[in-house]
Amino acid sequence: MSAPHPLDNPARASLTGPHAHFAERFGRVLRYPPEVTPWLALSDDPGPQDWADVAALAGPGNEVPLLGMSHLPPAGWELTFNADGVQLVDDGVAARPFDEAVTLTAADVPEMMDLVARTRPGPFLPRTIELGTYLGVRRNGVLVAMAGERLHPPGWTEISAVCTDDAFRGQGLGTRLILAVAANIRERGERPFLHTGARNAGAIRLYESLGFRLRRTTRFMEARVPDDQLASLATSFHSIE
Repeated sequence: MSAPHPLDNPARASLTGPHAHFAERFGRVLRYPPEVTPWLALSDDPGPQDWADVAALAGPGNEVPLLGMSHLPPAGWELTFNADGVQLVDDGVAARPFDEAVTLTAADVPEMMDLVARTRPGPFLPRTIELGTYLGVRRNGVLVAMAGERLHPPGWTEISAVCTDDAFRGQGLGTRLILAVAANIRERGERPFLHTGARNAGAIRLYESLGFRLRRTTRFMEARVPDDQLASLATSFHSIE
């Protein structure tokens, strides 16, 4: 049998590979430090003890994000978010540098957090910048657009946090930043990939026009740990069709 593809379970492939130095482990469950990114990683076929370990890591009543899971949480867990997504991979992306882009550093995090709060591209926390290189564009000294790197399975790097201030949309800043981040990834001998919502038809068309192709559909979920952690030992599991 062929080995699993690293993008089939990208969070786990990252935390057992290039991002192993971030990994916090409880049993077979891995996660990033909560101030870096909320993603955690289960095995491809989690059992009752794995869910009990997730409950122990997160704590009763707290929510956990589940990226690309092929199983629903067990009975007793509340599914608080459930959306179809797509995963797209480099298939001839015209990656190239962007002269106006600057490399962002920890000193820029307050501005990055402010931009994220206005544009809501997805999870971005005070230490997310540690996951990879982030590029930004400034106008009159103000950060108005950015994009960077998140998950890092072996041989691949995810492009994430692509966002542009509303006042500067329509200038192609996001597109040029995506191509510049892709160029950095290619320079390392790796390939870029990304995720977006399956209903985000405009974004999918844009990514495909840039040279990304659909690799697979996936699922974005969040689930609330039962107040009684013993409920996480439930043995009723359901596969997503």
